[in-house]
Amino acid sequence: MKCNQLIAIFVIQLEQMLFTQTRIGKNGIPFTIYKLRSIPKGASTPNAWGKFLRNSKLDEIPQLYNILKGEMALVGPRPDVPGYADQLEGDDRIVLTLKPGITGLASLKYRNEEQLLAQQPNPKQYNDEVIWPDKVRINKWYAAHRTLAMDFLILWYTFVPVPFDVEAYMKSKK
Repeated sequence: MKCNQLIAIFVIQLEQMLFTQTRIGKNGIPFTIYKLRSIPKGASTPNAWGKFLRNSKLDEIPQLYNILKGEMALVGPRPDVPGYADQLEGDDRIVLTLKPGITGLASLKYRNEEQLLAQQPNPKQYNDEVIWPDKVRINKWYAAHRTLAMDFLILWYTFVPVPFDVEAYMKSKK
């Protein structure tokens, strides 16, 4: 088999394994985020393997490439799809002064966001009216109070899935 054929096969396999999407990064600049595909192409819901990837957060591993490219950090506000973070106004735009992260305080609070949205009669409305404004509030607080120790704490609670009361933590640091 020729080198070009091997490269073509590799690229096709990689496309089957990776999910890419445009997200909004630091200073409102769009970038492509990489994740392991948890929903097979052509399907609308994750299979058992995809659920495992999501629950274990292993689907986030390819974002290490985004970190190497300088588009993301380990800890920071999660990057959103166009139409959210890029629409922030006034003092909410402080969120865009940070590199987006693989994990953050809002990620810890909404660790079960998928299940929470699945319980809502209108998931998009609930996200737009409840979750998104709360994430902005948490991310603004993080931008104003972040420390290296806080980042290590966020990483710890990301990888050790025990309950962490984000609201109590924020109140204790005021």
